[in-house]
Amino acid sequence: MILNLIGDRALAVGLPAVKRAAGVVTRLLPIPQPTLLVGPGSSARLGQAVGGFGHHHVLIVTDQIISGLGLLKPLADALAAGGTPFTVFDEVTADAPIPVIEKGVEVFTAAGCDAIVAFGGGSVLDAAKVIGLAAANGRPPRSLVGYFRGLRGPAPIYAVPTTAGTGSEVTVAAVISDPENERKLVVADTRLVPKMAALDPALMTGLPPAVTAATGMDALTHAVEAYIGYWGTGYTDQMALSAVAMIYEALPLAYNDGANLAAREKMALASTYAGLAFTRANVGNVHAIAHQLGGKYHTPHGLANAIMLPHVLRFSAPEITARLAALGLRARVGNEGESESELADRFLDSVEALAASVGIPRQLDALRDRDIPALAEAACWEADTNYPVPRRMTQDECEAMLRAVLPREPQAKHTVPVKKAARRKAAPAAAAKRPRRKSAKAK
Repeated sequence: MILNLIGDRALAVGLPAVKRAAGVVTRLLPIPQPTLLVGPGSSARLGQAVGGFGHHHVLIVTDQIISGLGLLKPLADALAAGGTPFTVFDEVTADAPIPVIEKGVEVFTAAGCDAIVAFGGGSVLDAAKVIGLAAANGRPPRSLVGYFRGLRGPAPIYAVPTTAGTGSEVTVAAVISDPENERKLVVADTRLVPKMAALDPALMTGLPPAVTAATGMDALTHAVEAYIGYWGTGYTDQMALSAVAMIYEALPLAYNDGANLAAREKMALASTYAGLAFTRANVGNVHAIAHQLGGKYHTPHGLANAIMLPHVLRFSAPEITARLAALGLRARVGNEGESESELADRFLDSVEALAASVGIPRQLDALRDRDIPALAEAACWEADTNYPVPRRMTQDECEAMLRAVLPREPQAKHTVPVKKAARRKAAPAAAAKRPRRKSAKAK
């Protein structure tokens, strides 16, 4: 995700020209890819590998829930068996707030660490990246916001994602939060890409259904936005389409049966594929809006994406009919013989049906009408100056999409009614059972 590559120059030169130029840069920029270890037990194998690399002291960055559940033990045992000392920093919280990152830098420096293992969800992985970059440059995290702001790259980073959604194990970006100013901030640098990542589905079997749903829809959003923007390449299109197909198949399975290892592994791979797509092709209007919701209300990023995705896709549809049709075919919600407009409509409907089938609410309970103008202004600025969106939002258009997800009157709840959910749950399966019925899923 190449953010802040455009910045204020867009105003002087013109947004379309600057964005096209930035797209050329992203196609040429060398972006490393980590070695991937996939399958049950791969986190322990990563520990064995890291233990053999000769690091003097490793910082394991995680959160208290993962630490308390004992999920670190196989990796920690492998490091110990390899004679590699390590320190556990388990204080990361949601949205990777700057004060937590600053404390992580202190721990890294005090222990004399020369490598980091990020073990957790997206906030943990992103925090670990910025801890490494800030420690290497002796600079506060806030000063690294933007693109290539550090002179030196971080110590080697290794990743063990415990959710299937962010794709941070393969991306150049880290999203952190500024609690004081209620903002999400992005640090982007190709040197932030981990050296090695373990996709261990056994670590994901205990995820609550709501987390499975939100992170899976996050992965779907990454894949879809990478595919419909205009910075894509043949490779990113391939990764994005593969991720969409896998998500439509595996997300409902993982949501309904968390212990399904095959579905969990497929979701982990889909998340990684979507990450490989958007780290070069970038994201779009959904993320521009979701970042504001996360910064203002601490809405989980995946949930914010999931709620906004259907609205942004319908807004963008007139400019991307052919792309939506291709997505419909890969999601198996339509037939080859149908027109592009029919396939596009089927995909748009299927996204809503998939979200409903995994319990994603239609409204955001925290959203307040009085906040919408400022949220929309910030979202439009972020999209205008960063993302290769297929259709540019105006202030009024963005406000309208936000008002569409305002909470209903007090009697309405954040959850999907049981009967309604049951009917919607059948929708993706029914749609998938036309050509080759597969259910909608995401990373």
